[in-house]
Amino acid sequence: MFTGIVQTTAQVREIRDEGQLRRLTLAVPPTNLQALERGASIAINGVCLTVTAFDSAAGWASFDVISETLSKTNLGKLAVGSHVNLERSLTFGSELGGHIVSGHIQTTAILTRLTREQHKVSMELTLDKSFLPYILAKGFIAVEGCSLTVGEVTDSGFSLYLIPETLAITTLGEKREGDMLNIELDQQTLTIIKTVERVMAERFGADH
Repeated sequence: MFTGIVQTTAQVREIRDEGQLRRLTLAVPPTNLQALERGASIAINGVCLTVTAFDSAAGWASFDVISETLSKTNLGKLAVGSHVNLERSLTFGSELGGHIVSGHIQTTAILTRLTREQHKVSMELTLDKSFLPYILAKGFIAVEGCSLTVGEVTDSGFSLYLIPETLAITTLGEKREGDMLNIELDQQTLTIIKTVERVMAERFGADH
């Protein structure tokens, strides 16, 4: 479980394919690996991955990624030198500054328009229209593992407005038009809407 508050960025140090798995080794600031244990969950670009090996003193951690995850997220597009967002899993007593994020990516979106202004950046993202009913203006959404507030919802996607702090401490400040971004819908919104849809479908069927 995560909050969508990215703690640091990490850099891809090595990529190695091993059968059906791809091992990603990331260079991580040592302070972000303190008290880490093998088997712990860490969100990388919003994707919940399991630590398979690490060296907190040397500042690196490795993760094995299955082919399905590579195909359904942008982790399959990473190259040596790429930067990623990193968040350690939520612990009891931690401040919940964002919203509850599971680390399970439902889809990806394409950054179709990027506008840079003096004090902010606005983004327009396009995604599969089947996900639009679960995205609400001013609601929560996780993009690349970052807990963000939706600006407006359009016929093809949604917009975001990012402050300098978000741009400075995450990889979102490096994004360019055409980039693919990982999307996790707000689980509470998703659950409520799906439940209402199911109840309405059952009631409609019973009445007719």
